Amino acid sequence: MPTYAYACKDCGHAFDIVQQFSDNSLTVCPTCEGSLRKKFNSVGVVFKGSGFYRTDSRSGAVAAAPSTAAAPSAPAAPASVPAASAAAS
Repeated sequence: MPTYAYACKDCGHAFDIVQQFSDNSLTVCPTCEGSLRKKFNSVGVVFKGSGFYRTDSRSGAVAAAPSTAAAPSAPAAPASVPAASAAAS
C-alpha cells in the first residue's frame, strides 16, 4: 500500500498516512479540523535490466566493448633508455 503525504492549509500540520488505492483522499485535518491538501513528491525510479540505455538496441559485442583493432597504438619507448635521462639530454 502506498504512503501519502498531507498538509493542513489552516494550521500547517503535515503527516504521512498509508492508504489503499481505492481509499478516498483525506479532507479534514485531525489536529484542527481544517482543510487538507495532498502533497506530491517525486518518485525514485531505478531502471534495472537491459533495454534502458542507448547501446542496448545495438547488436552483440560491438556496442558492449569498443574494438581495439581500430584504435592506433602508440609507439613503445626503447627499454634501454630511461625516460628521465632521455628528457635531460
